Amino acid sequence: MGTGRRSRRDEILEIAVGLFAARGYHGVSMDDIGAAAGVTGPALYHHFAGKEAMLVAALIPVSEGLLAGGQERSANHPDDPRGTLESLIDFHVDFALANPAVIALHLHELDRLPDEPRRRIRRLQRMYVEEWVTVLTALHPGLPDGEARVLAHAAFGLMNSTPFLGGEVDRRRRAALLRGATLAALLAPTDS
Repeated sequence: MGTGRRSRRDEILEIAVGLFAARGYHGVSMDDIGAAAGVTGPALYHHFAGKEAMLVAALIPVSEGLLAGGQERSANHPDDPRGTLESLIDFHVDFALANPAVIALHLHELDRLPDEPRRRIRRLQRMYVEEWVTVLTALHPGLPDGEARVLAHAAFGLMNSTPFLGGEVDRRRRAALLRGATLAALLAPTDS
C-alpha cells in the first residue's frame, strides 16, 4: 500500500470480490475470475489456493481495518462521546461507500468460510461493535450493553444500506444523508 502501486494479487482479489458480490460466491468459478482478470488457471493458483482463500483474503483485512479505524476514532475523542459517535459514523459511512462489494460479501458470504477464519472475523467484528457500545452507553446513561448492541447493529444496517445506489444522488450528498440519519437514530431517546 505504501508504494501506491497495487500488486497483481490485489487486482485479482478486487476482481474476484466484484464478481462474488454481483453473482454470489457459488455463482463464480475460478475460471470466471481468471477470465475477468486476464489470467490463466495456473497463474491464478500462484496467487490464491482457491475461491475460499480469496474470500478470506478479502474479508479479514476489512474486519481488521474497521476495528483499527474504530479504535483510532474513539481514541481521538477522549471524554467526548458525541464527538466520538460523529467520528465513528463518518468513518463507517466513508468505508461503506468506498467498499460496496466487500460490504455485500460480509453480509451474504461470511458463512461460506471455514471455521477458523470465520471465527477470527466474527471476533474482530464483535470488538468493533464494542467500540460503538462504549460510546452509546456513555451517551445514554443506564442503557444496557445488550440494547446498545441492538442500536449499533441497526446503525450498521442503515449505513451499509445504500452502497450500490446509482448516480441519482451523488456520493457526497448520499454520505451526508447517511450520516445525518444514523446520528439522529442513535441520539434518539432510548427510554420506552
